[in-house]
Amino acid sequence: MPPSPPFPPPPPATEDELLQRAARLAGATLAELAAQAGQRVPHDLRRHKGWVGQLLERHLGASAGSAPEPDFPQLGIELKSLPLDRRGLPRESTYVCVVPLEGGQTGHWEGSLLQRKLARVLWLPVEADPGLVLAERQVGVALLWSPDAAEQAQLRRDYEELMELVAYGRLEELDARFGEVLQIRPKAAHSRVRGSSVGPDGAPLQVNPRGFYLRPSFTAGLLQRHFQG
Repeated sequence: MPPSPPFPPPPPATEDELLQRAARLAGATLAELAAQAGQRVPHDLRRHKGWVGQLLERHLGASAGSAPEPDFPQLGIELKSLPLDRRGLPRESTYVCVVPLEGGQTGHWEGSLLQRKLARVLWLPVEADPGLVLAERQVGVALLWSPDAAEQAQLRRDYEELMELVAYGRLEELDARFGEVLQIRPKAAHSRVRGSSVGPDGAPLQVNPRGFYLRPSFTAGLLQRHFQG
């Protein structure tokens, strides 16, 4: 009997190897993947919000951890799980990365962490309808995506407009209404977590950390174009 492959696997050396690993996950339940990883499936995700993404990262050999770079740094590829409802539509916005709030940020799209994270993304759809038991939810077919010219322009425009407001100390004004495809939203476990920014008068200001999120309408359109033609 051949020896079992190591788990977690080493980082994939090529895009093809990563896609082959992702293809093997298609149709698997979260219970099956958790068992292979030696984990228990939590009862729900209210206290384990990142559990599904972390499980998929382990199976695929992601190596970036919490470092500010794509999940597969040697390939320049970010991994994003995409929770879908029964209609196959994203159930929520997709977190991408933290918003830089310290002074001295240029706000330029090119070279930003957000641009590097979204340059090449492996999307992994996962069933997430509330009526489905977490353990029985299945992983879907992966999609390796890079933004086309129109998507790049949308992302760039939103990023630079939002970062301009941050630079002018208007962070507290930003809510889900701002941005066509991107949102800036609080990104912290609770409201007591604070970070440094600047106020409208340029004075230092303690604020809740913020994150960049892709709107569900953007990810829904992406899936429709690639899977439905």
